[in-house]
Amino acid sequence: MHISEVEDLLSEKQIWARSGSKVVRKFRCIGGKRHGRIVSKPAKCHAAINMKARMTLRRTKARLGARMMRKAKRTKRINAASRRVQAMNKASR
Repeated sequence: MHISEVEDLLSEKQIWARSGSKVVRKFRCIGGKRHGRIVSKPAKCHAAINMKARMTLRRTKARLGARMMRKAKRTKRINAASRRVQAMNKASR
């Protein structure tokens, strides 16, 4: 690990998140261009934004936002991994 990566690890908050049906460790950005977002590596908080992907998601959310929210709510309520993630993050607070 480089010194900058260690500093990033210390500043970013570690949380648990779902990746498929597995529970994995991720980080919540405290600063940078992705402030408040959840990323897999702390270095990604300060990485350049992919504008094409951002605009594509923006159009998709405009078209399917309500459907995406309903599906996400159902997943968080029903999926066993999602429920485990909620419990683990609640315990770390």
